[in-house]
Amino acid sequence: MGVNLKDLIPKEAVRVINDLSELRGKAVAIDAYNALYQFLAAIRQMDGTPLMDSKGRITSHLSGLFYRTINIVEAGIKPVYVFDGKPPELKEREIQERIRFREEAKKKWEEALTKGEIAEARKYAQATGRLTNEMVEDAKALLDAMGIPWVQAPSEGEAQAAHMAAKGDVWASASQDYDSLLFGAPRLLRNLTISGRRKLPRKDVYIEIKPELITLQEVLKGLGISREQLIDIGILLGTDYNPEGVKGVGPKTALRLIKAHGDLKAALKTLPNASFPADPEKIKELFLKPKVTDEYRLEWREPDFERIKEILVAEHDFSETRVTNAYERLRKAYREKIKGVSKGLDAWFKKKS
Repeated sequence: MGVNLKDLIPKEAVRVINDLSELRGKAVAIDAYNALYQFLAAIRQMDGTPLMDSKGRITSHLSGLFYRTINIVEAGIKPVYVFDGKPPELKEREIQERIRFREEAKKKWEEALTKGEIAEARKYAQATGRLTNEMVEDAKALLDAMGIPWVQAPSEGEAQAAHMAAKGDVWASASQDYDSLLFGAPRLLRNLTISGRRKLPRKDVYIEIKPELITLQEVLKGLGISREQLIDIGILLGTDYNPEGVKGVGPKTALRLIKAHGDLKAALKTLPNASFPADPEKIKELFLKPKVTDEYRLEWREPDFERIKEILVAEHDFSETRVTNAYERLRKAYREKIKGVSKGLDAWFKKKS
């Protein structure tokens, strides 16, 4: 689930993106698993059943990936998806907890369906999504057909995306999780793959979700800390490598402790009952020196209509008319906004760089 820094992020470090075209010409590394799980959760039928083809294979992730990526490209943004590799051993506990959570949600979903409680069923169904290797490979094949580059991370996709952004190969990292900041991403884009009109859970109310740009240096400046201290705060609150964090320590307390004592090691001396699944310094090292690779090539290409049609229409029963129309949008966007030289509306961003 990532570290929850929401209540600590200074307002001046966050900019709401009212129109995606403000990011025109920018290359963005998207945490692929993060996005695919969003699509699996959101793209479902009224009773929570995911979209499936005639063979019973889930296609919600492909639908979201195809149509949402086209929206992003139409805005002139150059997306690159970064896929997870082998997770660090310290993440195993969190992974097992997520599996348990999904299994419990599935049981509650099935119980709600049996009772005819459709709204409840959909709520629980959204938490049951699971990515299989086959689904991931289908997603990569679709991206290839669309001409969109993707990168295979050796370990955490979010760490790889942050590394690419820190190198300057992409302008920002895109994820819902704040861990990107701990991994050193200079800019984090949230809500990029889920922006739009969304219904609030259990309410007949809709809200407009807009992308948010968070700048790391503005966060550090606003809090008066270093990136290493931000990592220390994250560890106190709880990360994927130590999900529980330190009992009784919330965001404000964590910030106060680190600012008062300088670093995690000194702060922990005042918290004798704090416990961790591993040496906290090893957890910190996973953020400071994650496994990443420089062996990738970012190239945006003309989409391959026949290959797209083969994957979506012939293999997974998508509507040929809808796919054809979407392909035409993608081809036009690629030729007009990606292939040629494009200039974004950079005035605000230059000030913040």
